[in-house]
Amino acid sequence: MPLLQPDEPPAFEVVNPDATSRWVLTCDHASARLPLALGDLGVSASERERHIAWDIGIAGVARQLAPRLDGFLILAGYSRLAIDLNRPLSSPQSMVTLSEYTAIPGNQGLSTADAAARAEALFQPYHARIRAELDRRQAAGRASVLVSLHSFTPVFKGERRSVHAGMLYNRDPRLGRAMLDVLRADPGLVVGDNQPYAVNDDSDYTVVVHGERRGLLHVEVELRQDLIADATGQAAWAARLTSALEQAHARVVSAS
Repeated sequence: MPLLQPDEPPAFEVVNPDATSRWVLTCDHASARLPLALGDLGVSASERERHIAWDIGIAGVARQLAPRLDGFLILAGYSRLAIDLNRPLSSPQSMVTLSEYTAIPGNQGLSTADAAARAEALFQPYHARIRAELDRRQAAGRASVLVSLHSFTPVFKGERRSVHAGMLYNRDPRLGRAMLDVLRADPGLVVGDNQPYAVNDDSDYTVVVHGERRGLLHVEVELRQDLIADATGQAAWAARLTSALEQAHARVVSAS
């Protein structure tokens, strides 16, 4: 039996599918929704509203950023507690049994068949749609720049994070470092260089697979959640990122 029933929302949502610009935006942790078949995974409602379930505020930024850039945007339809779309399926973090200090009982002792059903219903369709979009653009001779959008908590395991945003990259630092230069020109911003996270093959999927392996310019953007918790903050960061991405791209192109 399929994990998602016909009356449930699909595995992903696409905004601005006919975008004409170079920008391809992804939002892997846009939703806290769980498939009905999984119930609440044994996690309380208050815990499912926290960062362990989704990237708070980032979907609002993404929805405002896409039209500003005339960019293609794809948003995950379900919570990372069901399956994390930004982790390789082989990763222990794909279907976590413990997130921060919170146990996820519904992910403990998963059978191979149950894990495969989640991947088939949620992970594969999302990434297949990204591949299809990038393939379509490549076939048409159009350039693509991948921007993976995320958010992070102001406090993690008791440690307060001072950075307002982070620009993440791995093997190809070009766009990430250009974004650092642009954003750090604002003296009021503290922007992390591969902070508070860093991209690597074990902890990330979207940038590695759709960006690095295709040889596309890319960056993973992390924004602190208290700065984008409401519509005002989301609009401000969408405007800031629109300008920064365009400026950073121009710098990379001029340097090449």
